[in-house]
Amino acid sequence: MGAHDNTSGAGEAPLAASLRRFRARYGLLLEWVVGALMVILAAEVTIGVVFRTIGHSLSWYDELASVLLAWLTYYGSALASVKRAHIGCPEVVEQLPWGPRRALGIFAQVLVITFFVLLGWVGAEILPVLHGESLVSLDWVPMSVVQSVIPISSFLIVVAEITHLIDLIIGKEPKQPDRSGAGTALADGLH
Repeated sequence: MGAHDNTSGAGEAPLAASLRRFRARYGLLLEWVVGALMVILAAEVTIGVVFRTIGHSLSWYDELASVLLAWLTYYGSALASVKRAHIGCPEVVEQLPWGPRRALGIFAQVLVITFFVLLGWVGAEILPVLHGESLVSLDWVPMSVVQSVIPISSFLIVVAEITHLIDLIIGKEPKQPDRSGAGTALADGLH
């Protein structure tokens, strides 16, 4: 569970429990997608290095590696959204009382969702413009397939962010953590 999860599983509201289960399954699906992309990229790079070493460079190696890395980045961002693993510095916000902290969180979530809805919409609008275009070294791969990662990953991020927005809306003030220890590490505060 991330730092923003307000439930522990026991005695939680039905909506919160359903949301938690959905997010866990959704995160698992994205983990599989990202894992598969990592394996494919690693295999493609290894094959490219081997062929280059034996003196028979593959013409499509660099271009495909770039596409796979971009896809890994976009789908990895969706996974990071589900897990609340993007870089953040919530230490100042955590000092606010629950009401303003919650309002600020809701406002931030709405801004993030708005940005990715806009990015996804623009990304989808671009796809027809790319009709007839293809990769240079693999001319059978349409550029619209390559660029489809933008609207698809934007949608995946919006779904993840909406689940966190719902958490903020239905959430109750969390119990205050025990601060009697030597302090928390900076990484403990990152979402």
